[in-house]
Amino acid sequence: MERRKLSVYVMTYNEEAKIRDCLESVTWADEIVILDSFSTDRTVPICENYTDKIFQQEFVGFGKLRNIAIEHCANDWILSVDADERVTLELREEILKKLAEAPDADAYFIPRKSHFLKYWVRHCGWYPDYRQPQFFHKHKMKYREQLVHESFDVSGKVGHLREHVIQYPFLSLDQFLKKMDRYSTLRAQDMMSQGASFHISQVIVHPLAMFWRMYFQKLGFLDGKVGLILSLLYAYYTMLKYAKLWESGQSRDSK
Repeated sequence: MERRKLSVYVMTYNEEAKIRDCLESVTWADEIVILDSFSTDRTVPICENYTDKIFQQEFVGFGKLRNIAIEHCANDWILSVDADERVTLELREEILKKLAEAPDADAYFIPRKSHFLKYWVRHCGWYPDYRQPQFFHKHKMKYREQLVHESFDVSGKVGHLREHVIQYPFLSLDQFLKKMDRYSTLRAQDMMSQGASFHISQVIVHPLAMFWRMYFQKLGFLDGKVGLILSLLYAYYTMLKYAKLWESGQSRDSK
């Protein structure tokens, strides 16, 4: 039986520092689809070296963007790869084997080795980090259209692959803080749209709970100084999103 064909999609916005290594790791796929949100750096010219299937779409939330990217994919089987991720040779072989045989699931989670700066974070809830299936049948999975931290729905069986994708989400603390500033704004907007209201306890209890969960429950202390710093940074992010929820409420009430 002929191997099933695979589409890889990558969403980009000003990813010139990371996108080449990402695309180099998926050149074996039958199709690479780029959904770019009007990058102003060299992201698109770099992508043009790997594919001519580059589509522009203004930012409408990560969930909706992912569904749009899926629509541009020509093949039934899809691998979702972020610009800061790298597909390992072992993962490539595992995916190709699944495509050559009969896949035993409709969507697969892939374990992710995520790095904070240059350190592989083994705890803090960062590993294996099964956030959403990354290898799936086009007609069996759909993302929920949330602005950020998008969830998903699968109509079928869910499985897990053994091999890893490597992720380098933050090359510096400055990059982390800029990303969390953006994500906290989007999350506050999401909460507002869902009718959430602000309570002063949220900027105290939730950040402390986030730190406790990452550093103690998820064994972040085993990652040493990196685990401590990362847990504190996510506590700060949690405080920031609730502070922005409060700010959004103030703006709405003043109208």
